[in-house]
Amino acid sequence: MTKMIKYDKLVRDRIPEIIEADGKKAVTRVLGIEETKNYLGLKLKEELEEYLTSNQVEELADLQEVIFALLECHGITRSEFEKIRLKKVKQRGAFSRKLLLEAVIE
Repeated sequence: MTKMIKYDKLVRDRIPEIIEADGKKAVTRVLGIEETKNYLGLKLKEELEEYLTSNQVEELADLQEVIFALLECHGITRSEFEKIRLKKVKQRGAFSRKLLLEAVIE
C-alpha cells in the first residue's frame, strides 16, 4: 500500500535526491520569488525554534543558510549585507559587551 506524507515546506536542494536514494518518491515544485520569500520566512522561524530548543551551533548554520537565501531574494550580495551589518555595528555597536539594559530613568 502506498502512503503519502504531506509536508508543504521549503527544503534544501539535495533533500529530494536524499529521499529518492532511500527508495521513496519526492514530489516537488519550483516556487516563484514571492512564494520563496514567504516559505523562507516560515523556514527562518522553524530554524530559530530548533536553535532555541536545542542550543546547537549546527542550527545557527541552518539559520545563516536561510538568511543567505533571503538576501538572494532581495538581490543583496553577502558582501553588501556585510557592509550593512558593519554600518549598524558602527552606529549602534555589537553585542560583545553583553550589556543587559534593565531600565531607563527619565
